[in-house]
Amino acid sequence: MIERLRKIAIWIDDRVYVSKIFAATAGHHVPRTSGSWFYVFGSGTLLCFMVQIVTGICLALVYVPSSGQAYTSLEYLNYQQQFGWFLRAMHNWGSNFMVAIMLAHLAQVFLFGAFKYPREMTWISGVVLLLCTLGMAFTGQVLRFDQDAYWGLGIGAAMAGRVPVMGPAIVHMMLGGPIIAGETLSRFFTLHVFVIPGSILAIVSLHLRLVLTKGINEYPVPGKLVKKETYTEEYEAEIKQSGVPFFPKAISKDLIFSGLVLMGIVFCAAYFGPAGPHGIPDPTQINTAPKPDFFFLWLYGVLSLMPDYMETVVMLTAPFIVIGILFAVPFISNTGEKSPRRRPVAVLSVLFIFIVLGAFNYLGTYAPWSPKMEAWTSAATPTNYLEGRSPLERQGALVFHNKQCINCHSIGGEGGLRGPVLDSVATRLTGDQLVRQVIQGSGNMPAYGKNLSPPEVAALVAFMSTLHKPTEAPARDSTRSAQAASEIKQPNTTAEMANAKR
Repeated sequence: MIERLRKIAIWIDDRVYVSKIFAATAGHHVPRTSGSWFYVFGSGTLLCFMVQIVTGICLALVYVPSSGQAYTSLEYLNYQQQFGWFLRAMHNWGSNFMVAIMLAHLAQVFLFGAFKYPREMTWISGVVLLLCTLGMAFTGQVLRFDQDAYWGLGIGAAMAGRVPVMGPAIVHMMLGGPIIAGETLSRFFTLHVFVIPGSILAIVSLHLRLVLTKGINEYPVPGKLVKKETYTEEYEAEIKQSGVPFFPKAISKDLIFSGLVLMGIVFCAAYFGPAGPHGIPDPTQINTAPKPDFFFLWLYGVLSLMPDYMETVVMLTAPFIVIGILFAVPFISNTGEKSPRRRPVAVLSVLFIFIVLGAFNYLGTYAPWSPKMEAWTSAATPTNYLEGRSPLERQGALVFHNKQCINCHSIGGEGGLRGPVLDSVATRLTGDQLVRQVIQGSGNMPAYGKNLSPPEVAALVAFMSTLHKPTEAPARDSTRSAQAASEIKQPNTTAEMANAKR
């Protein structure tokens, strides 16, 4: 029996060259120093991608990419399909782990100088994989088609719409029409299930091919410089002298780390559960505070804290600048020192980037600029809103409080920071301008014309017209003042003209 199996194995190997393929891939020799815990992030990322493929295929068997059934299909997975909630949680947490580990892998490659000659294309393919992974994360959130997905997609479309000349065409192509509808979901489903995963598989194949042909970067040693004239010969000599096969010698730490990552995904999925869906998408529901998934929380924090006049410039230029820098890294410094001990600027740059991303992620998570929605529905209207005001102004204070305007605006240091502070709003806007602002909205403020009755608008404007310091004069319409002055100065009748002549 054993002899027969051996003959079958020899026959298959003779036709398919299994042993040669194995020797050229998993069995290829790598530097002995690469068997380090610092080199495990690539394998961990690949494991997360495999988890995404398996769980994604299972979810696609139940999920319905229709605007009318997408939400209900997720509810079915959560509450009726056996282990459906666990599959969704595995898929969600797998994406979180994948982005986090990929960022760690990118940082490790940068700090260890693995982007330098002759591995420039390995770095570039890795950057493309990072962009594709972020694309998968964004399209995956859209497929939940809940309140967060709907408004998040609306923000993304608004950002794309600011592109000069081509903005409207990009938005139309992105949404499949003028509004977010079933066509939008179909397009994002196609991107998430077919286009982007296919691209990732192709680029992963290229990335691994480059790793095999150009070799795994050796552990950097201070003082050992990369020189184009001699590096290839030095690397090959090191492989011949002390190289070990990746399997089974150097793979042990990768397997341990991948096992820990898988355990982490399973634990988080079982303990925290899946993400959403958070409410049926409703474009008329403006009292909502949508948040993106964690990999875009930093962007949410940046956009929320950024001054209005900077938004368009930053949205249109920052992504291209960041991506351009990432692609240019291996060409700016592709020789010289590799060791992070001799590259303090590189180390400080990575620390600065991670601290900034962590800070904005923290701000995006807790959103201190906007208090929690529904936080004031059961609380009494603050007395400082009512004291010394007329009945109409008090009614406006009640409207301001009950409609939760304080979620975005602050008065007396209490409230959100997403919108302008209203302590002196009456010195900036006249009554007519306040009416127009409330009814029509502008910038990041939605239009409340359909959510407030005319008496409510009048009362709210009357209340806001009192919001100024006693020493400050309220805003006045200069055109009306000039017109009133001209009417006083210029006589309108013959008698008045005669009196004026006297």
